[in-house]
Amino acid sequence: MGCLSALICAALLITKVLGEYGIAHFSELGESEGKDYCIHFNSRWTPLPHHLHTMSAVEVYDLTSSVLCSNSDVPHGGFPDRVAMVMRGNCTFYEKVRLAQTNDAKGLLIISKEGLIPPKGNKSQYEEIDIPLALISYTDMLDIRTRFRARKQVVLYSPDGPVVDFSVVVMFFMAVGTVAGGGYWTGVREIKKRMKEVEIGEKEERETVNLTPTTIAVYVGMCCLMLLLLYKFYDYLVHVFIWIFCITSSVGLYNCLWLIVCRIPVGKCRIPENKLPYLKKRPEVRMLLLGVLCVSVSITWGVFRNDDRWAWVLQDTLGMACCLYVLKTFRLPSFRACTLLLTALLVYDVFFVFITPYFTKSGESIMVEVGAGPSDSSTHEKLPMVLKVPYLNFSAMALCSRPFLLLGFGDILIPGLLIVYCHRFDVLVHSSRVYFLASTVGYSVGLLLSFVCALLMNSAQPALLYLVPCSLLFSLTVALWRSELKPYWNGDMSLPSPVAMTPVTRTLNPAMSEPSASQEPVVSEVTNHGEDPPPPTEEECPQRTEGTTNEVD
Repeated sequence: MGCLSALICAALLITKVLGEYGIAHFSELGESEGKDYCIHFNSRWTPLPHHLHTMSAVEVYDLTSSVLCSNSDVPHGGFPDRVAMVMRGNCTFYEKVRLAQTNDAKGLLIISKEGLIPPKGNKSQYEEIDIPLALISYTDMLDIRTRFRARKQVVLYSPDGPVVDFSVVVMFFMAVGTVAGGGYWTGVREIKKRMKEVEIGEKEERETVNLTPTTIAVYVGMCCLMLLLLYKFYDYLVHVFIWIFCITSSVGLYNCLWLIVCRIPVGKCRIPENKLPYLKKRPEVRMLLLGVLCVSVSITWGVFRNDDRWAWVLQDTLGMACCLYVLKTFRLPSFRACTLLLTALLVYDVFFVFITPYFTKSGESIMVEVGAGPSDSSTHEKLPMVLKVPYLNFSAMALCSRPFLLLGFGDILIPGLLIVYCHRFDVLVHSSRVYFLASTVGYSVGLLLSFVCALLMNSAQPALLYLVPCSLLFSLTVALWRSELKPYWNGDMSLPSPVAMTPVTRTLNPAMSEPSASQEPVVSEVTNHGEDPPPPTEEECPQRTEGTTNEVD
């Protein structure tokens, strides 16, 4: 379980990323055809137009040999009706843009070798400046020099976002489908477990861990420490988490596809007797092939993970399978435990998104830097613990260094634990999945709010700030309406077990339920050793030990 636990901790580090980006359209002087480059600007200086043809192109004055910090850096005659392009450093953004404006410049482009950040100032400085100010990367500047002759022109603009961003729609259904699928899967397993308890006449023992405020504080402290280590040693640790993701996601994909493969009446023959590790029990051919397929998918992603054209499809597939597996494996036994854990992680998320920019040199939050990958990273690797969808509409975000809409695993797993508990509680109180539906709707509303607020505020948002309150309040409202607040707060410890299951089992969809207990794959060895999922045991399909489910009390 070590790899799985590390993956969950890493998942809590990631959040959705958005920024204030624009486009610099460069072309030869007097021509319209050219190339677009990403810029980062601060609209509080001077907002950019929203359309390319709103403003005429302005000639560029290349002064990249200077940082433009004093009058001696200004060329003779100034920058009449031109956009100055200078290097970053040695003085503030305000001093640079004030010098440019004083010398008749129409705008200022600052070349940055340290990554793109929003150029900041104070209120009086914003009011004094009336020309555009933006940052462009040093790499793009080199490309501009190579592509265009000495005389070139530029238009700075920030296109409006599309009315309907289809990447947001895709991300919404992926996230909601994952948490709902994980909650439903756990509820089905809970029903079958309760039915088994009724048959044998006794309750099965489950491993529990006492979840006290101290335990939560230690857990959140570990998350903070891991996030800070990633922030300081990103280029070294990112490869560790890539390996963890490959191993854990292949296990998750195996467990998800198991539900389908076990119903296929093909390949039931067993391999010959052998003494190979994990194959001594002669697994069925179909399960061996499934394991090879899952490992192959994970390896393929690992090799081609930086190919933005299609690798994101494999990453999302593996990521959703991994989240489903985690939600099925880890459970919280009470609403009290859910509230304590989710609230603590909400505070953690808000702090590292909203507060840490005041302590970092770049002005970016630590959460954003780690989640999207530091712009000055030598490896240019990204943490894979995110769902990513390319921007399907033309926008500045699609052009810039972050061409994907991102949603961290933490924004799925943390509220997902509440949804899992709600479905289990539905089983305990014999309701028609009302808590499960309420918490899922609450998660959906919170996710929509996070998208809307990120769009309106045009900045990174801690998604848990919206997901946690909505999910908790929606399910709590149902408990108050049904007068079940006390059992809902205390969880299954306050309810008799086993309970009658007949009416609930009538609502089960056989096509969606998982195979019987004798048909579940063994994953305990996988999670303990970090190897591929083992094949079936001597029975027709392997049997899982129920002790592999981790329940936190």
